[in-house]
Amino acid sequence: MSDSPLPEILPHGADGILLRLGLSARESTVAAVQILRAAMEDACPHGVEEIASSLTSVYLRFDPARTTRAEVCATAQSIARGVDLSATTLPAPRHRWTIPVVLGGEHGPHFDEMVRATGHSDQRAREVLLSARLRVLAIGFAPGLPYMGLLPEAWDVPRLRDVTPKVPACALVAAVRQLIIFTNPTPTGWRHIGQTAFHGFQVGRDPATALSAGDEIRLEQMTPADLHGLQTDNPDGLGGARCEVLS
Repeated sequence: MSDSPLPEILPHGADGILLRLGLSARESTVAAVQILRAAMEDACPHGVEEIASSLTSVYLRFDPARTTRAEVCATAQSIARGVDLSATTLPAPRHRWTIPVVLGGEHGPHFDEMVRATGHSDQRAREVLLSARLRVLAIGFAPGLPYMGLLPEAWDVPRLRDVTPKVPACALVAAVRQLIIFTNPTPTGWRHIGQTAFHGFQVGRDPATALSAGDEIRLEQMTPADLHGLQTDNPDGLGGARCEVLS
């Protein structure tokens, strides 16, 4: 049994509760969220139909015809008591994705600016990004859109002051120690540092959403010519990405 602090349980609409573990995405909070989400998925509380996580909380949506909010809260609290939420490392991933990317140049117009902000050289910044063992911390903002991190402290760079009117679908963007691969052309305040051909969400694909919270992500360098080929011939929308099932 764990003696770590229990999550704050909050109502969320008519059929949901929020298990809040913090107010900011500190490494310890991110780890606790991932551990708690995995525990909820494994236990599958009665009447709960959806489990999702953000960087600081876990959301449970239940069927009011099958259970009550009080029952879900009691079960969630019991599950939380049975896991160690004070751990500082993330639980082992169930899937590992390798996603090809072009960094910088015309495909990453803010890459040089991001490199200067981190204090790295161009080469060192590329090494960090390509060697990082990122995790999908949450899926949100748009269907299939992954928030991935956490990068080292040097990458805790704030968003831009002004919004970029539109970055293309599959753009790799960075801010606050995290990376996103956009699923659609999108305005953003994050820095556009690279480009993939990876579509995290594609109607008609099974499953339509490729990534899940907790997945490990590794970036793999490719050339602009490789990218052009994948953009031209990309029937599954995965842009050359490969998935390993780990458990």
